[in-house]
Amino acid sequence: MTLLQRILSIFRRRRKRSGASCHSGGAGPISGKGLRKLAIVGNPNVGKSVVFNQLTGRYVTISNYPGTTVDVSRGKAILDGCPFEVVDTPGMYIMHSITEEERVARKILLDEKPDVILHVVDARNLPRMLPLTLQLIEAGLPVVLELNMMDEAEAAGIDIDTSRLSRRLGIPVVATVAVSGRGLDVLRRTLARAVAAPGNQIKYDKGLEEALAGLSRLLRTGYGLTNRAIGLLLLQGDTQIESQVKKQEGARWDEIRAAVASARADYSQPLSYVIALRQQEEVKGILNEALTKTEKGRRRFADWLSTAMMNPYSGSLIFAAIIYVGLYWFVGVFGAGTMVDFIESTIFGQWINPWVTSVAESIIPWQVVRDLFVGEYGVITLGLTYAFAIILPIVGTFFIVFSIIEDSGYLPRLAMLIDRIFKLIGLNGRAVIPIVLGFGCDTMATIVTRTQETRRERLLTTLLLALAIPCSAQLGVIFGILSGSAAALLIWMGTLIFVFLLIGYLASRIIPGQRASFYMEVPPLRLPKLSNVITKTYTRLEWYFTEVLPFFLLASVFLWLGKLTGLFDIVIGWLTPVVEFIGIPGDAAVAFLYGFFRRDFGAAGLYDLNNAGILVGIPLVVAAVTITLFVPCIAQFLVMAKERGWKTAISIALFILPFAFLVGYILNLILTSTGVTL
Repeated sequence: MTLLQRILSIFRRRRKRSGASCHSGGAGPISGKGLRKLAIVGNPNVGKSVVFNQLTGRYVTISNYPGTTVDVSRGKAILDGCPFEVVDTPGMYIMHSITEEERVARKILLDEKPDVILHVVDARNLPRMLPLTLQLIEAGLPVVLELNMMDEAEAAGIDIDTSRLSRRLGIPVVATVAVSGRGLDVLRRTLARAVAAPGNQIKYDKGLEEALAGLSRLLRTGYGLTNRAIGLLLLQGDTQIESQVKKQEGARWDEIRAAVASARADYSQPLSYVIALRQQEEVKGILNEALTKTEKGRRRFADWLSTAMMNPYSGSLIFAAIIYVGLYWFVGVFGAGTMVDFIESTIFGQWINPWVTSVAESIIPWQVVRDLFVGEYGVITLGLTYAFAIILPIVGTFFIVFSIIEDSGYLPRLAMLIDRIFKLIGLNGRAVIPIVLGFGCDTMATIVTRTQETRRERLLTTLLLALAIPCSAQLGVIFGILSGSAAALLIWMGTLIFVFLLIGYLASRIIPGQRASFYMEVPPLRLPKLSNVITKTYTRLEWYFTEVLPFFLLASVFLWLGKLTGLFDIVIGWLTPVVEFIGIPGDAAVAFLYGFFRRDFGAAGLYDLNNAGILVGIPLVVAAVTITLFVPCIAQFLVMAKERGWKTAISIALFILPFAFLVGYILNLILTSTGVTL
């Protein structure tokens, strides 16, 4: 045997030994074939996504879970030399699922049978979060508990004995600070070596234990959870589990149902309450041994600021300051003003477009073909110019602001602040997430409405997003053209807020359905991490280039075809009298036609008219309000159809179109009759 052969033989033996404990022959594809599976579970806002990103890096796919509209992130990770498929499940609070996200998270645990369950919790809030840990242990799942945000717990004077907590639960416990990477090496090793082992079970009262023992004997196996856990869910009236058991057990279902009814009859209170109370008692006993609170030092500034952000008075002032500095000044003045002026006037106006036009004129002899690229509606002179010179600076600056807000932990506090107002229009604080995201992109925000608990809330939020929430690109352009007059900007904002609240209030009285309860974990306030802000901004800009930019190019082609065939002039002819009827110059009809393709495309048309001096004063404000309320763009309409159905999407569009012009007409009457000068 040659020296090279000996070296290769030693290498193969070492690789074989190192891979033996990983149950996999190597790092396979994201599909999970040949990989151990790790599922990350936990409440929202405990850092699950940060942990997921730290473990998987960039090897990530995001797609709807089959049969639902809930996104599930999947990635590939090498943990201490072992290849894993990692699944970031939607947020869940208890195993007894309520929301669609919780049902999907539990279905992943039931159907995909992960090799390891990583339960991520906020170390400051163990009394609220350990009941789910106990439920996962009770289900017979291989659990590793991650105490995340340990720095915040320590700052709050909370001392956790992880070894004692691990012994009491009977599972591995790892303390981490995911955002900084502290403890993640230990976590990776723990996950790689985790094996399926039962943790310590809760003991309920005699009646419940007897009922669970009887149900366990009646139930067959193959549910993905222990029969004891299935029995607990049946006793709590979990309809999804009831349907599954009825289907799987067949003729034995009547006997199982009778046993459940008999157990419930022995208690004066709902068994879900009895079981939850016992779990809380168990958690209290565990934490009495494993957790101590030391003497707190001086209250930190972050704590004062967090409280102030959720106070109705100080919170409103802070929100107004964020809107002024973040949206008005940074996005509106700097992004839509300074950056757009330079890129549009200098880079495209003086350099790119003149050069491209001269090249096209020299190599394309046919005028009609040249117009496709460099004409009035050319792919380069209109589509790319709007996308890069007008929209990109605005979208980019907004994404920076939103990433900072998101990384700081402000969004959940804003949800708590706005919950009272949203209740007036049939929503709750959770709706603030898609509403705020709508200021970035209404299309993305419409997808995020999936996180809301009831169909009624999802439909109501979708309507308000389509009607009264301008996307970042449109918002920035309108800020840019109205920033010269504080009165004009206030009238535009006041009209939108009034329409938002009025239509929300009326729709909440018309749309049937049940109001959802509101609960939300509030993560710690943190100084945004520059690397996180850059990564999030980059990811969203990547989405802009792949998803939005093609629409600008396609819109240019449609406009060129419309002009070529005469259809464009026909539509303009229809729109012109409507536009003039509400007090806007007929030239603005072109901008409204642009708005059919993209809202920001239409706003950019108003920007051109304003620069040319055609659209100023009251007509400018009326046009800005009307085009903001105008029909959703193509991308948002298609997503609405996908999420809510074609009938609902068409109904929303048919309502918004005449309503927008009606509001514009009334606003023009009020402003002209009162003699307002803008």
